[in-house]
Parts: sequence; C-alpha cells; structure tokens
Amino acid sequence: MLGAGEAAALDRIDEASVGRMLAELVAIPSVTGSAAESELQHHLAGRLERLGLDVDLWAMDLDALRAHPDFPGAEAARDEAWGLVGRTGEGGDGPTLILQGHVDVVPPGDLGAWEGDPFVPRVVGDVVHGRGACDMKAGLVAELVALEAVRASGARLRGRVAVHFVVGEEDGGLGAFGTLRRGYGGDVCVIAEPTGGTLVTANAGALTFRLTVNGKSAHGSSRDEGVSAIDAYLPLHRALGRLEAERNREPHPLMAEYPIPYALSVGTLRSGDWASSVPDLLVAEGRLGVRLGEEPAAARAAFERCVAEVCAGDAWLADHPVTVTWPGGQFASGRLPEGHPLPGVIRGAHADAGGGPLRERGASYGSDLRLYAGAGIPTLQFGPGDIQFAHSARERVSVREVVAVARTLALTVLRTVGTK
Repeated sequence: MLGAGEAAALDRIDEASVGRMLAELVAIPSVTGSAAESELQHHLAGRLERLGLDVDLWAMDLDALRAHPDFPGAEAARDEAWGLVGRTGEGGDGPTLILQGHVDVVPPGDLGAWEGDPFVPRVVGDVVHGRGACDMKAGLVAELVALEAVRASGARLRGRVAVHFVVGEEDGGLGAFGTLRRGYGGDVCVIAEPTGGTLVTANAGALTFRLTVNGKSAHGSSRDEGVSAIDAYLPLHRALGRLEAERNREPHPLMAEYPIPYALSVGTLRSGDWASSVPDLLVAEGRLGVRLGEEPAAARAAFERCVAEVCAGDAWLADHPVTVTWPGGQFASGRLPEGHPLPGVIRGAHADAGGGPLRERGASYGSDLRLYAGAGIPTLQFGPGDIQFAHSARERVSVREVVAVARTLALTVLRTVGTK
C-alpha cells in the first residue's frame, strides 16, 4: 500500500526526462583520472544545488590521502580529484540514508568495436548505448530522479538524505575514501551499481599484483647461453592456476553462482626488447580475488607463499627469486551485516513500485561497498543495468529499468528516513 506522499513521489518520475538526463551524463567522457571526471562532478554539483540541497564540492588533498596508511590504492594518474556531497536540510530524530555512486568510467578501448562514438549516446528503442551508460551513470540518474521526486512530492523528511558522488572508483576507491575521511557518514547506504534485478549485499575483493621475473640475456642463435625470462615464468603461471582453484573451493553461498568467485587473472605480460635476443626480464601484472571475510594481508601472504614455493623448487628461480609487489587498486571484500533490515525495505519498496521479487547475492568484483562497510555503515548495491555489459563495447541500459530503480529508491528514501 502506498501512502499519499509516496504516490505523489512516484507520479513525479517521468521516463522521457530520465532518458534525457542519462544521455546528458553519458556525453561527458568522465574517464578515470581525466579532466572530464572533474567536469562531471561540477555538473552534478549544479544539479544538487538546484534541488535545494546543502552542497559541498571540494578539491581533495591528494598528497594527504595517498600518505594515509589505509589509502585504497590507485592506478590512474591524476593531479586533481573533486569530492561532492549533497544533503537535505531537513532532519530531526530520523536516520541518514546515503545514496552513493561513482562518476568515473573506464576507457572505451578499441573504438572500432563500437557502433559510433562511445561518448555520443545512441538510443535504440528505450535502450541507451555508450560508455558509462550502465556502469554507472544509469545509477546516478536513478538516484537523482528519486531525490527529485521526493523533493517535488512536498514530503517533510524526519531524517536526512545524503548524496555521495565520487571519483576514482574504477581504480581503487579514492573518491569514497576521501569522502569518508572528510567526515561524511550515515546510518545506511545504497550504491546504485548495476545489479541486474538483484540485491548485492557482498563484494569479493581484488588486489593488483606485479611479478618481476629475471632471466639471462644472450643472442637468440645461442639461446642455450642464456635463460629466457619467459620460460622462467611458465612454471609460476601454472602454479597460479592451481592457487586459483584452491582458493575457489567451497565459496560462500552468496558467491556460489559464479564459476570462479575469486578469480586470479594475469592481465599483462611484458618481456623482451629484441626479436633475436633471449629476454632477461618479464613483468606480469594481474588481479588476485579476495574471499568474503578474508583479510587482504592474508590473501597477499597466500599469493607470496605460492610464488616462493615455485622459486624454491626451480633451479634458476631459487637463485633469482621472483619479486612480488602490490601496486594499484587494493579492494578488500565487504558485506552487509547478516539479518540487516535494509534488503527487506528495498524489497517492499520494489514490490509497491510495481516490480517483481528481488533475490540476494554477492558480486565477484570489488566496489566502494567495502569502504562504507569498513566505516561501519551498512551498505548494499541496487541499481539499473547488468554488469555483463559494463567495461565492454556492448555497454547499454534500458531507460525503463532506470525508471523502475528510481521508483524503488524514492520509496526507500521515504521509508528509511521517515516523514513528519
């Protein structure tokens, strides 16, 4: 059953305006670390100000954040980063609900794989195609539209709504980390990442690793005089496959639907500088999946132990051990506390807004969820789009799905923070 204020809020959500806003955001090429990432933060600050929110838009102190012992890592080069928080001015004895989303997108990759410019939104029926459409500008739009609807309904909130729009999620979580370090918190948090009609209440973690393997150079015609760093790496690669299999035995029930819940993947290999020379160096970089509830330090230790065992059993590597370092993003796992009422609130709101049942699951990738959960804020993910389309030239999202999520979030706001 809908209350009068709830019905009024839902009546304010218009599909055409949702589509226009989504296309407007996709057209801003806010690749992680780029100037357009900052441009989008300023654009969204203007939107939050027009909604009558108290807005804090600030230049983050990158040196101080990077020096913090809990800094989550980063991969993109940047010389600026902007934080953005908007809060409703109401508030008495009610709780604070955070609506969170990241503004950055990954690079488009091979432009030839796209139908047209990835940052010129292409609309087919009710589906918007383009980089960031799914991950996660659709989620940003759903949050904005939900808040607009609540404001337009005239509801007087007992608690507060805080909107956290953050940079740098794709390469570690700089924006969320800086926002939390600035002192912004809340009682519960919903991140509108693409969840494909589910509630994501847990995330696996992911740690970026780098392996440096040394060989011995020689002319290719007398390769027996040298030691190829490529050949030296091969037994290690096979051992990492065995480690992955070992770490994926008996996964947590929230992760059981994934063939490989905690993937160990080597993403880049660089070796050699001349075709007729035996390569004396190989550098491999990849990601190590972190199991639910596993400390990142324990995951690193298991990986380093595997590498050390391979080196100890190899004639060359025993005297020339592989070096392991941990650059880039460092995502711990994270989880909503078991039995927390937030999933029930969203399920009820989704049903009352005309949606179907929502099942609960975990996600095999890292996200900002772990930073908010780590700060003691119960957090889950619920948003429009399917993660299978993210980071690909097939990226797209249905406007109707964005509308459906916006309707659910509008009711979630009213039911979480309460009305006077």
